[in-house]
Amino acid sequence: MKALVIGAGGVGRSIANIASRRSFITSMVVADRTLSRAQEAVQRVRDPRFSAAEVNAAELEDIRDLIRRVDPDIVINAVDPRFVMPIFLACEIENTNYIDMAMSLSRPHPLYPYRETGVKLGDEQFARDWNWHERKIFALIGMGVEPGMSDVFARYASDELFSRIDSITVLDGSNIRIEGYDFAPSFSIWTTIEECLNPPIVWEDGRGWFTTEPFSELEVFNFPEGIGPVECVNVEHEEVILIPQKIDAKKVNFKYGLGTEFIQILKTINMLGLDRKENVDVQGISVSPRDLLTASLPDPATLGERMRGKTCAGALVRGLDKSGKAKAVYLYNVVDNEWSMKEYGDQAVVWQTAVNPVIAMELIHRGEWKPLGVNGPEWFDPKPFLALLEEHGSSWKIREEDASSVVA
Repeated sequence: MKALVIGAGGVGRSIANIASRRSFITSMVVADRTLSRAQEAVQRVRDPRFSAAEVNAAELEDIRDLIRRVDPDIVINAVDPRFVMPIFLACEIENTNYIDMAMSLSRPHPLYPYRETGVKLGDEQFARDWNWHERKIFALIGMGVEPGMSDVFARYASDELFSRIDSITVLDGSNIRIEGYDFAPSFSIWTTIEECLNPPIVWEDGRGWFTTEPFSELEVFNFPEGIGPVECVNVEHEEVILIPQKIDAKKVNFKYGLGTEFIQILKTINMLGLDRKENVDVQGISVSPRDLLTASLPDPATLGERMRGKTCAGALVRGLDKSGKAKAVYLYNVVDNEWSMKEYGDQAVVWQTAVNPVIAMELIHRGEWKPLGVNGPEWFDPKPFLALLEEHGSSWKIREEDASSVVA
């Protein structure tokens, strides 16, 4: 399989690193707006199948030109969500298959942002499904860890464990700390702001999708493998869009384990207007406050040596088991930063994200997943995905949870 990765940040670098260990990749080009960053991502794998290129992910024609030169079987979008549509459309025009880890951006309802949805995550991509079908190509969207692996867990629970699903809550939490910094997010602050300060989206059977206030439904969830209790709140996330399309559940939501301090920092960023994407004039220079904030913080890809702790992604599913008895389980994957740095040289959060599109590519190459049109991870059999995850040295587990609230 010939692959083109657009974006040589933490996740793009890690994709190349993980893919270099798999024989199904015949060639991979890693492209970035900064050529030296793409070259560094390639040099670290020391593999002749890999090469670097330069591209501006904001420019449709620049992406199209690169696709024509590389002629890949698939393009992996590893940049932040604001560049989804230029890359997605370039692939569509050039008849090239596509994978991303975050879907096209939402736009809040103009009058009732905390009650009703406006343009939802992924709406712009699903609206073009017919065209991808017609061209006999695919876009596998939301194929990171969350969304991605978490959707696979939800599909597995539906197929193998439950006869009725009352709720699916995707829960993300960690006990990661970064030595030497008072505040240094382990993932893109641009994306984190987008997820956490937009109106959270929830799905309910009979009501459909609706929105709530940011940081709603606060609860403390006890994450496994020593991470412990973390304060979690509703945020906007792609699983809430994807899961209800293929899995029959009465409620779907996503909760991020931010903790009290991080929640307060995000509220302060919002209060000061530093979450704004629109440019402002600063002494004659036009700059986006969010871009300035992002540039002021350390690159998450460079923090691995300073990081300590574990990160967890999973789906809490409640309902009735196959025999009709009340059941609740948390299906999850934990990555220890010490392990990911030792085995791969990548910090835990980016490695946990990057491994999933590599697994998906291999399943597509084998013919075990056969996407066509615009698809999400839960469109496909989860078992071969989970088997391959273990080949990469990671694992997934199921923890029994309190099912006393489930009415049989």
